[in-house]
Amino acid sequence: MEQSAPLNIENLKITQEQFILASQSLHLQRPGCEAVYPVGLYGWRKGCLYFFLLLLLVTMIVNLALTVWIIKVMNFSMEGMGNLQLNQDGLHLEGVSEFQKPLYVSEIRSRRDSLFVLRSERNVTLNARNHQGQLTGQLTVGPEGVEAQCQRVEVRSRDGGRLLFYADEEKVTMTTEKFTVTGSEGAVFGHSVETPLIQATASEDLR
Repeated sequence: MEQSAPLNIENLKITQEQFILASQSLHLQRPGCEAVYPVGLYGWRKGCLYFFLLLLLVTMIVNLALTVWIIKVMNFSMEGMGNLQLNQDGLHLEGVSEFQKPLYVSEIRSRRDSLFVLRSERNVTLNARNHQGQLTGQLTVGPEGVEAQCQRVEVRSRDGGRLLFYADEEKVTMTTEKFTVTGSEGAVFGHSVETPLIQATASEDLR
């Protein structure tokens, strides 16, 4: 039986030193642990965030409350707003109304059982225009009188078929059966008058 070779202590020391150096090199090549940072808002930043969220919530609540209050005060509904109702034929307005700006409509009429009243602090002016926007007629009712500016003025009977009075720039025509002057001074004509008959009443003389 062969005897084992004696162990060399120097070889063991060298092997041990190589193992230690290899272990140190591996230990140095390992990546170090990264620093851990906290995620989120802390301190005064967190307080500011909560404050802005609370302010946004209060603003939304106030806005919603004001919207509900306006709807209730103005009496909004699916048919209109307050005394103003929207119909298929147009607008139906109840009570007294005030218009600050010009009103453009094709027809204005009152109810069958009520009057149609126009009120103004100065005067009421009605203008008629053509398709080009030019003024063709104007009726002004003021505190001193009624003034009409148009090409002609016609007064018809109740049914609208018979012409009673007609006036334009050239002539004035009256088609009534009787023309009565009730003034104490009578009627004064500056120029000629043409008529088939002049007569006084039964109890007075013709002079």
